[in-house]
Amino acid sequence: MFESLSALPADPILGLLTQFRADNNSNKVDLGVGVYKDPQGHTPILDCVKIAEQRRTDAEDTKVYIGPTGSANFNQLMTELAFGHDHPALLANRIRTVSTPGGTGALRVAADFIKRCNPNAVLWVSDPTWANHTGLFEAAGITVKTYPYYDYDSKTLKFQQMIDALKQISKDDVVLLHACCHNPSGMDLTNDQWDEVISVTAHQGFTPLIDMAYQGFGVGVNEDAYGVRQMAAAVENMILCSSCSKNFGLYRERIGACSIIGKDSAQTDIAFSVLLYVIRCIYSMPPAHGAAIVETILADDSLKQQWLDELTVMRDRINGNRQMLVDKLIENGVDRDFSFIAKQKGMFSFLGVNPNQVEVLKKDFSIYMVGSSRISIAGISEANVDYLAKSIASVI
Repeated sequence: MFESLSALPADPILGLLTQFRADNNSNKVDLGVGVYKDPQGHTPILDCVKIAEQRRTDAEDTKVYIGPTGSANFNQLMTELAFGHDHPALLANRIRTVSTPGGTGALRVAADFIKRCNPNAVLWVSDPTWANHTGLFEAAGITVKTYPYYDYDSKTLKFQQMIDALKQISKDDVVLLHACCHNPSGMDLTNDQWDEVISVTAHQGFTPLIDMAYQGFGVGVNEDAYGVRQMAAAVENMILCSSCSKNFGLYRERIGACSIIGKDSAQTDIAFSVLLYVIRCIYSMPPAHGAAIVETILADDSLKQQWLDELTVMRDRINGNRQMLVDKLIENGVDRDFSFIAKQKGMFSFLGVNPNQVEVLKKDFSIYMVGSSRISIAGISEANVDYLAKSIASVI
């Protein structure tokens, strides 16, 4: 059987990481992997997570399955975190949430759920979108197409083109939207733009699928959920996929959530039964540890405030890195306008250099980024920004 297989190309970001680790240059800079890093280049465990984890260890008395939905308390707290405590859809009992193995697991659950809702549905993603979105949905047998989003030349949104494209999408299709901190462009919709997208969505009748992997990394926990909350109040059906990897720093714990919204409670119950069947067929039961940490934090006022404070530190560091890079490029005599980097949000941005320049930065300066020039802002630090800016200046 295996004789018929051909090797598939390695993930470009993981391939970069391998090259970076093998590089002996003491000045090397990793701008590829999308994880938060502190000024020392380390991805720390949040203090609130350490406290919650110890409580979990002390209180846990069994390793029995927790059921396909995961912890009911986690699901409720994550629902409230995403939608707010008094959202109309929540008060109308129209939301059902399950815990999943990370945000990627939530997306795969959503993919198989969509396939069961409508096998012929087309899923539309932004151009560009997270590299794994297309492969993940195609693996579930869904046709994936793109709508205009980011203008690489002007470093702005192709917003009118996006709206024009959304107005042509069938009510039987699904449109994937990034809640905040767009990956990979860093270019988010404004609230006014969200309102227009929501109006078109409600008019066209297609199902919105919102991917919220970075809640709290853009402007704030509530501010970053604006599109999610307004959309949920305006449409009959909706899917939300959330991740706790970035905002709780729980990358390796693989904990996320998938929420569905139906027209009413009865319809949502039917949809939920299908969602549970999908889960049973993929992984049967979700992991418990990460969810227990998150629910311990969110259920305790003191720990929740500590988490919000630590999240603010991470968010401010990312935003500070953006401005720091722009300032250093100016200091090094770069005439090209890079101010767009400071205006964007989240972990990523396109630097805007061409593939040849990306290769020169890697080969001659040991600065690693993917060929599209997408950079992980968290890889910038006070210790490497001068070297980074000088290197960029030398190739442009």
